[in-house]
Amino acid sequence: MKRALIFSTTYFPLVGGAEVAMKEVTDRIQEWEFDLVCARIRPGLPDTERMGRVTVHRVGLGTPNDKYLLAALGPLKAMTLPAAGGRVVWSLMASYGGFAALAYCTLRREAKLLLSLQEGDPLEHYARRVGRLAFVHERIFQRANTVQAISGFLAEWAVRMGHRGTPEVVPNGVDVARFSARITPEKRQELRRSVGYCDEDIVIVTVSRLSLKNGIDDLVRSLASLPERYKALIIGDGEDDEKLRTLVEKEGSQARVRFLGKRGHDELPGLLQASDMFCRASLSEGLGNSFLEAMAAGLPIIGTPVGGIPDFLTDGETGVFCRPHDPPSIATAAMRITDEPGLRGTLVRNGEALVRRDYGWDGIARRLEAMLEQLNAS
Repeated sequence: MKRALIFSTTYFPLVGGAEVAMKEVTDRIQEWEFDLVCARIRPGLPDTERMGRVTVHRVGLGTPNDKYLLAALGPLKAMTLPAAGGRVVWSLMASYGGFAALAYCTLRREAKLLLSLQEGDPLEHYARRVGRLAFVHERIFQRANTVQAISGFLAEWAVRMGHRGTPEVVPNGVDVARFSARITPEKRQELRRSVGYCDEDIVIVTVSRLSLKNGIDDLVRSLASLPERYKALIIGDGEDDEKLRTLVEKEGSQARVRFLGKRGHDELPGLLQASDMFCRASLSEGLGNSFLEAMAAGLPIIGTPVGGIPDFLTDGETGVFCRPHDPPSIATAAMRITDEPGLRGTLVRNGEALVRRDYGWDGIARRLEAMLEQLNAS
């Protein structure tokens, strides 16, 4: 059995889209075993834990500062693991885990490094975070033998950061079967009523971390330019939760906005299908898995032309663009979907076809397995 060593800042149960993608892919790669080294971050998490085809090894004391220790403790832990005898090292993002992967590859010069770029924050954010260590951050890209980027936007970033090869764009995927399995009209009505909306309302749903970069405040403000029957359903949690609730009160939109908090992935298909359209007015985006899930669920989508979103959103074909930091343009996009003859049907058909063709996890896993095999043989 071939083995690969993965470095990640965190892993389950502390997850975002990148960690979910790693599990979806590794669960489908049957000819490999994986040892994953990450920071503990939270007290009480075990040192070692098996998840699917991945054996997770955590280092640190169980505090947020563990991520700063990962570059030192991670390689030391990795040297004791079965995967240390293999050739392939896999870094999940060029973050704290990336620094750990770089340190390990400095100790083991024969190792072949696959760097997966899943970053979603503005690129300036990463530049500010690394500060004077920018030259070390760039070295992660330079040392990588192969770069997998989830969007063309991130592939271009890899080249600017000094990667000498040609990054391969392999996006994240969607569990198409689960999100496309349709709920009954009765279930849809039940879900809408459970959040206080009726059949005549037009519900704009967003699923995301509640942070500035996801433009949820602009979605809330856009309601002022829309008729009363347009409502917003906000799913997720994050640092801006209180600010957004205060904004809703300031706007007088309490009857038009519902906060559901973070919901389990098993609940999302129904909640999406109980809505009428999806919107995330992102200020930055690596790719945006929630868009793809909404498309699989049969919703027309609204997004901004930033980051990796133009990889899948073509205005008038697979979605509708709005402008960043422009609430009235969100309102215009929403009314366009509602009022323009034939547009909604076109967006739904094209979006579902695109997701089925290009974003199924099985095909994505096969492409990443081929990259692992190539590195292992080189």
